[in-house]
Amino acid sequence: MLSSTQISEIREHLEKAQNPLFLFDNDQDGLCSFLLLQRMIGRGKGVPIRSFPQLDKDYFRKISEFNSDYVFILDKPIVSKQFFEEVEKINVPVVWIDHHDIPGNEVPEFVNYYNPIFSKEKSNEPVTHICYKVSGKKEDLWLAVVGCISDKFLPEFYPDFKKQFPELCVDMKDSTNAFRILYDSQIGKISRMIGFGLKDRTTNVINMLRFLMKAKSPYDVLEESKNSQSIRERFDYLFPKYQKLLEKAISVSDEKSKILFFQYGGDLSLSSDLSNELSYLFPKKVVVVIYVVGAKANVSIRGKNIREKFLKSLEGLNNPTGGGHEDAVGANIRVEDLELFRKKFEELVE
Repeated sequence: MLSSTQISEIREHLEKAQNPLFLFDNDQDGLCSFLLLQRMIGRGKGVPIRSFPQLDKDYFRKISEFNSDYVFILDKPIVSKQFFEEVEKINVPVVWIDHHDIPGNEVPEFVNYYNPIFSKEKSNEPVTHICYKVSGKKEDLWLAVVGCISDKFLPEFYPDFKKQFPELCVDMKDSTNAFRILYDSQIGKISRMIGFGLKDRTTNVINMLRFLMKAKSPYDVLEESKNSQSIRERFDYLFPKYQKLLEKAISVSDEKSKILFFQYGGDLSLSSDLSNELSYLFPKKVVVVIYVVGAKANVSIRGKNIREKFLKSLEGLNNPTGGGHEDAVGANIRVEDLELFRKKFEELVE
């Protein structure tokens, strides 16, 4: 975990920033991290990073577009060298908060980098958890829970949330499974709603950010209102499509195999969402979800201590990119390499 000194340093950066730009990963952990910090200081613009797997140079223009005096990068494991080169030229401070372990990832000297993986007390709690420690705003407890459970992490402050909003939690008093909360409770539904909301048109995403920056409680998201309408409509539209893909993935599961492979295409990437829920439904299997778009394939894998085998399976492929946690990894590889990747991965796992 980060030290108290590091937490204080992040607070100091936030206090100095008069018009910060928050660039965050395009998922619930990234979004909630942004919301916690923005709501803490009451200023700054947020932009979800849709480039995968890295934050690329194109996002540099957002600094001048918003006239930002500080850049905060949240929950993004890889940032392009070209992005940092351009930022260094204009002398804008950068604070990068992450929790991924990316081998060979280089951090420029001018960047203020915070990652509990490299702390004395090594850990990999979600960036949401770190940002809640930084903000310390009790009224934002629900946002902290939303971000943490989406990353399969049950925070120590969940019992406080359960006391405050028991009707939004699972019935089991002894539930310690973050994904059970995510898939079987109302606070989990909120997490999934905003996760699907990030997969909407840019205008609707911006409107959602504005709404969440001002939302006072989780009920603002759940209850029918003009402000929450677009979020609810997006969820109602996407959830049935997601369920159909999930059912297809379940149908191809082989009881005899240690691996559940599921490949699909289309105009919407849901590989991370699918791999998470499949790992919850099949906890003893290694889950591999592959989303094919054009000549590239996004690979999302879940499995106990799977990262080393996953990285070995990428060796020899044509410029793959990827990494992640011990039990949850992702990669971007060429479609032409899929067969080789699958063969190598199966040999390492089976």
